[in-house]
Amino acid sequence: MLAKGRGAKIRAPRRGLTKEEVDFDQTWGTLSTAFTEIHSKNSSRLSFEELFRNAYKLVLKKKQDVLYDRVVDLEKTWLKDTVSSRISTFVTPALSYDSSEQASGVQSNERRIAGERFIRTLKDAFADHQLCMGMITDVLMYMDRVYSQDQRRPSIYAMAMTLFLTQVLKHPLSNDHDVLSLLETVLLDMIEMERKGEVIDRTLVRSCCFMLEGLYSTFTEEESSKLYLRSFEPKFLKASIEFYRLEGQSLVAEADASSFCSHAQQRLKEEEERCQQTISPITEPRIKRVVDEHLILAHIADVINMEGTGVKNMLDNDKVKDLANVYDLIARVDPQKLALKTAVQKRVVELGEEINKAASVPVQPSAPTKTSAKTAGDSKAPGEKSLNQQTQAAITWVEQILDLKKKYDRLLIEAFKKDATLSQALEVSFQDFINDNEQSPEHLSLFLDEYLKRGGKDKTEAEIDALLDDGILLLQYLANKDKFETYYKKHMAKRLLMKKSVSRDMERQVLSKMKVKIGNQFTQKLEGLIRDTELSDNLNALYKEQVTRQGEVDPKRIDLDCRVLTTTVWPFETLFKKDNDEGTNRSYIYPAEIESVRKSFQQFYLSRHNGRKLTWMPSLGDADMRAVFTTGGKTRRYEINVSTYGMMVLMLFNDLAPKASLSFEQIQAETNIETPDLIRNLQSLSLVAKWRVLKKEPMSKDIKPTDCFFFNEAFSSQFLKIKVSVVAGGSRVENSEERRATQERIDNGRALVIEAAIVRIMKSRKNLTHGELMNQTLEQVSGRFQPDVNMIKKRIESLIDREYLERGADLAKPSYVYMA
Repeated sequence: MLAKGRGAKIRAPRRGLTKEEVDFDQTWGTLSTAFTEIHSKNSSRLSFEELFRNAYKLVLKKKQDVLYDRVVDLEKTWLKDTVSSRISTFVTPALSYDSSEQASGVQSNERRIAGERFIRTLKDAFADHQLCMGMITDVLMYMDRVYSQDQRRPSIYAMAMTLFLTQVLKHPLSNDHDVLSLLETVLLDMIEMERKGEVIDRTLVRSCCFMLEGLYSTFTEEESSKLYLRSFEPKFLKASIEFYRLEGQSLVAEADASSFCSHAQQRLKEEEERCQQTISPITEPRIKRVVDEHLILAHIADVINMEGTGVKNMLDNDKVKDLANVYDLIARVDPQKLALKTAVQKRVVELGEEINKAASVPVQPSAPTKTSAKTAGDSKAPGEKSLNQQTQAAITWVEQILDLKKKYDRLLIEAFKKDATLSQALEVSFQDFINDNEQSPEHLSLFLDEYLKRGGKDKTEAEIDALLDDGILLLQYLANKDKFETYYKKHMAKRLLMKKSVSRDMERQVLSKMKVKIGNQFTQKLEGLIRDTELSDNLNALYKEQVTRQGEVDPKRIDLDCRVLTTTVWPFETLFKKDNDEGTNRSYIYPAEIESVRKSFQQFYLSRHNGRKLTWMPSLGDADMRAVFTTGGKTRRYEINVSTYGMMVLMLFNDLAPKASLSFEQIQAETNIETPDLIRNLQSLSLVAKWRVLKKEPMSKDIKPTDCFFFNEAFSSQFLKIKVSVVAGGSRVENSEERRATQERIDNGRALVIEAAIVRIMKSRKNLTHGELMNQTLEQVSGRFQPDVNMIKKRIESLIDREYLERGADLAKPSYVYMA
């Protein structure tokens, strides 16, 4: 068939046609015969110029309305008698089915083959109709221009498309079905087949959908009146809703969480491809909404909480891809990701509680006068071993939290796309379980102390820096930062005084990072510790210069290094805690050599700082001693580092006769060292095999007042330099008694902070209700600690008693007035 385009060029009729007489019936006969030939694909012998002239003459003779109606009648007849009849022959019993019923493979295949024949015939009929009407429209071009537009009647082509709808697609096949409904049913059945994994002719389905997109239910041809949107798409979406409702139920019952998520992602991809390649792109957002609502949203919470395969399992086993799938799915249907957020928070808190439980080893208070010790050959006393285990448990607690945080920070990036909602949820989870552990401030301080003190045995400098940075990062989660400050000051003071700090530069660096995290107010006092140690260094250098100038240099002179501490800066109440009432005013009996240099330094210091007072506190001092041991004529020399108390004890054995001894009571009388401190030092010197410089009789686990101690001439070691550690002398976890005392000091400090906040607020506002004062006070102090409401009330009462505040006159609405 020779195609004739709608834009074909037709030569204008010759002038004078208006004067010719025209026989309408004869002319229409010519045109109708030609149109029928065009539909019959026999147009090769037709003269389109002559046909155009005939139509043109009829319009000139004012016969256009009759011509228009005759063309419509001809098309109706052709479509009804020829096209519809031909299509009806392809409506076979195989197409008469209920799409909701399950069919066997053979029935499905039969339906697919019959359906493809049916819609291919319909598709071809529509394509032929379009082609033929394009040619006929060219012939009637002049009528369309001067008649259809003026009379506001549809163009012949538009009318012909509408006739295809009414005469072919609306052609009844039974009482309940017409060709269009059967077409839609076949298309939906084929789409469902494809969803179930069968192969269909996508091009054929696309052609039929394209046909429905090109047909309109109104002559105005508005977008919303497309047959595809009016008829097919609603049925497609309704069938899809049912399909995904049933599939979702089946998947949740039979599949695991990972499979569900992968399948849902695949379905979304398939629907996108189907819209782009098979049906229509305009349906894509709506079909995706169906999948979102009826497959994903309806079941995502159940999938997330699936026992054994849900998000908990994914988190525990680092299933990043599966978690990313879960996130992508829930992000489509819930901007808040509530189910995922809840599951992640719950798991983090559970893991945090497990870490807390593992670290909650009960700490027993140490006996004041009697401490157990291992027998000879063991390196640590049971009390020391227990304390070390508890301290290590505290450090492990921080390390495990850091590992947990690193893991979830990584998952936040790799699986959750740095989602702000989930990030906030993780922050809250970590904050919750970290503050559930009342010892978290102490544990964090011990962790930092461990790496600032020793630097890590098997770690590089970069690794240590990273660990310290991570530890400081946990500071932001602590609700009671003042409690951390108390412990950190205590541990830092010990590091500096016992010269165990890696370096002061590292200490400054850590304080600088803390300042960024929690503010200058916290680090101010800690910086004072470093400042005092540096001033002490300068003071010692000046003292040594003076000694040199005065000619007091003696090879045997004891080299003294003093730390002068400012009372208001250093935590004396924790560093120099005593088990008696003598406190720091106790008069120790130093060896004569020590006493001489002590008095010399004191005179030097007071000469430079008139009016000041020095109180000597040897409990955290240490001494380097040279010791000589002789047995069998062989002499062994060692350099031993001991505590100041240990030095005072060992110096007593210098003037003793060989094999002479000193009892516990004698040693205490000669030194005036407190009983608990003396016990700990004698334990270290006589019971620990690695540095048993003294021998004890009788050899037992206990130190008693009647025990005697001998210089151990037989002592030997493979090391020339030996450090004698004192039992429980380093930074460690506090026992219950110490913790109560620390909490009492913290509460006293908090009371002062609360009072200062109340006074500042009232001085500014002058008059506030009780509720307003409580809220503003809570807001001001919450950056340092979680205030107790009852404590605030007590501080208000105290300020009223001391006449800083007075109650308002209106008793019905409690308020306070500031008293200048």
